[in-house]
Amino acid sequence: MTAFHFAGTFLLLNLLLIVNKAKSQSFIGINYGQVADNLPSAASTAKLLQSTSIQKVRLYGSDPAIIKALANTGIGIVIATANGDIPALASDPNFAKNWVNANVVAYYPSSQIILVNVGNEVIMSGDNNLISQLLPAMQNVKNALDAASLGDKVKVSTVHSMTLLKQSEPPSSGLFDPGYGDVLKGLLAFNNATGSPFAVNPYPYFAYRSDPRPETLAFCLFQPNPGRFDANTKINYMNMFDAQVDAVRSALDAMGFKSVEIVVAETGWPYKGDSDEVGASIENAKAYNGNLIAHLRSMSGTPLMPGKSVDTYLFALYDENLKPGPTTERSFGLFKSDGVAMTYDVGLSKSSSQTPASPSTAKTPVAPSTEPKKAAWCVPKTGVSDAELQASLDYACGHGIDCSPIQPGGACFEPNTVAAHAAYAMNLYYQTSGQNPSSCDFSQSAMLSSNNPSTNGCNFPGPSN
Repeated sequence: MTAFHFAGTFLLLNLLLIVNKAKSQSFIGINYGQVADNLPSAASTAKLLQSTSIQKVRLYGSDPAIIKALANTGIGIVIATANGDIPALASDPNFAKNWVNANVVAYYPSSQIILVNVGNEVIMSGDNNLISQLLPAMQNVKNALDAASLGDKVKVSTVHSMTLLKQSEPPSSGLFDPGYGDVLKGLLAFNNATGSPFAVNPYPYFAYRSDPRPETLAFCLFQPNPGRFDANTKINYMNMFDAQVDAVRSALDAMGFKSVEIVVAETGWPYKGDSDEVGASIENAKAYNGNLIAHLRSMSGTPLMPGKSVDTYLFALYDENLKPGPTTERSFGLFKSDGVAMTYDVGLSKSSSQTPASPSTAKTPVAPSTEPKKAAWCVPKTGVSDAELQASLDYACGHGIDCSPIQPGGACFEPNTVAAHAAYAMNLYYQTSGQNPSSCDFSQSAMLSSNNPSTNGCNFPGPSN
């Protein structure tokens, strides 16, 4: 009986850890585009997604095969109406009702549809007729969901291009193009009233393309850099992603919509490009996506929205080989079209990012060493800012080390501070890099120490580990 109780407790602890891990990954989604003729089956894709820590999938339409394949997986599904359907959705409530019945009601709740995007980047399309009908279309879709008793479960929104911002630097000065002010006010009032998100597509890659300096690349890739100082808020931004998202936050706040949440509907980095497409490489794509994922998992948020990671949909699940344009347009896929292999590894597989520690493998307190002390651990220097430490944390976790101990439920999650998490990550990076002194630099924010920083329950690897 005692043995059974222990086994039950052991299983419960593991389940709680798994639940905590799953929750901590709920902000990581991925875009699933289908402009291709070599994609794996929907069933294969569903199996692939279940092997990852990806919790949400964004579709650009409402493919029934994919929606069915994702049934009972627990993966949230974002579907969309075509831009061409907006006039009919706006003018005919019955068309909206039929669309919702066919694309949402028919699959819910086994297929966990969480959001309907009405169109994509409509405002920047230049089609004034379409722009004027966007809000009525969204309202009719919302009314149809309400009629089906799904209005509080499935949200309605639309996706915007970053070019909607007239000003974005520094982030505190973010403003939308006043030419779209009236349209935006209506859309944001809808978002505010219904609790739906403002979805936007920030791409630091394009910021680097327009300013291809080494320091800009480091800023865009979450790598150690001097940062960019916002004199209005006295915040030194350490990466472009936070700067772009906070510029949107500032623009929303300036219009009086401080409670409307932001969702990053697309962001990514191409791993291949034409000769004139600077920065498109596997090395840069892996650095951007890997460091972004590490940044999201750190739960630090952005300087204007700290302590909570913005829901972010990576672009993209697969390459889309039929897309027109330069090579980069067809080179964003994180996974190969066989539905199994990765283009490059950014730590999304459950085996690398979600395997919970069990009591049998928990680290034990480190006993005092009787050997002469030597500089064996990499630790942050005193006086280093949280922003600098966050940049170092993102860099270390994005370069192949196991940062699960400092994620929620991990042995080293407490104390939940940037300094504590950065210390663990910086040291692990140093140890796994062959204890090369140059690996304990982090833009001069770290140093070698002979004092073991381990605490009870949290072991900092050292030369004897």
